[in-house]
Amino acid sequence: MVKEKQRWTKKKRIWMVIGSVVTLVVVVTIAAGGYFFKVAEVRENKSFIKGTELSKDAVLYQEQEAFLQQPKLTEWQMKAKDGTKLVGYYLPAQTVTNKTVVVIHGFGVDHRAMAPYGTLFHKLGYNVLMPDDRAAGKSGGKYIGYGYLDAKDYLGWINQVIQRNGQNSQIAVMGASMGGATTMMLSGMNPPKQVKTFIEDAGYSSVDAELKYQAGSMYGMPKWLSNVLIPVVSAYSKVFAGYSYGQADAVKLLHNNKRPMLFIHGGADDFVPTRFINQVYAASRGPKEKWIVPGAKHVQSYATDPVGYEHKIEAFMDKYFK
Repeated sequence: MVKEKQRWTKKKRIWMVIGSVVTLVVVVTIAAGGYFFKVAEVRENKSFIKGTELSKDAVLYQEQEAFLQQPKLTEWQMKAKDGTKLVGYYLPAQTVTNKTVVVIHGFGVDHRAMAPYGTLFHKLGYNVLMPDDRAAGKSGGKYIGYGYLDAKDYLGWINQVIQRNGQNSQIAVMGASMGGATTMMLSGMNPPKQVKTFIEDAGYSSVDAELKYQAGSMYGMPKWLSNVLIPVVSAYSKVFAGYSYGQADAVKLLHNNKRPMLFIHGGADDFVPTRFINQVYAASRGPKEKWIVPGAKHVQSYATDPVGYEHKIEAFMDKYFK
């Protein structure tokens, strides 16, 4: 009887230890998930992201300034469906036209980071609309949309272009990095028929894939741990920002796209791995082209080969805009 009681006491202690360890692991995982959600999604300056504007010695500095100093640059405003105030910047073409390019910036910056691309399209004769994403620049919002919420917002911007410039508008959507992912997700959300083409540069295949990659790249996190932690971060996102990482999947949404798309990626991209372009390119169901720029780092394809980049963009646009 005494021995049985001792065995029971021993088992009880073991289960108490196991229960304590499990509780500790759960608490630590939830806490870590909250920390990484803040790093990944809450609006604030991100120490691992370089400044929005280029320095004077940068390759595309003149193109940047040519756009930002335009006297005809005007501010547009829009309210997202959830009430978030969004701000954009519109530059009409030098000659009146119904052709407009909507240009989308990436993570941790605002529209100014895409100013050289605005100049590129403006020189080609297009109107240019360049918004600040939610939680960026002058736009409102507390949580970064990682392309999914942003794609829904850009449907609103596209409708505003049509309302202002007419039903005969011809529209292209171009984005880089997170903006590239936004562009791809948008293509699968049944945008208005006036959207003729898409151009994505250095976009990721899904938020889940990109964050798991960054967990290893930035924090040295083993795969098994990121496989445990990222779903927790996704749950935080669902509760606070209104979307899960399973929804923010460019590959899934590209399966709905039947319109032309140009896919661009730097051959030496170690922030959004170059291999992602093969996944997204294969997923798109419309006419498509793929261009990998040798030696180009993340969102550096234009700066690495300015002449080749401009020729590639112009040739692609000329196929679909008359």
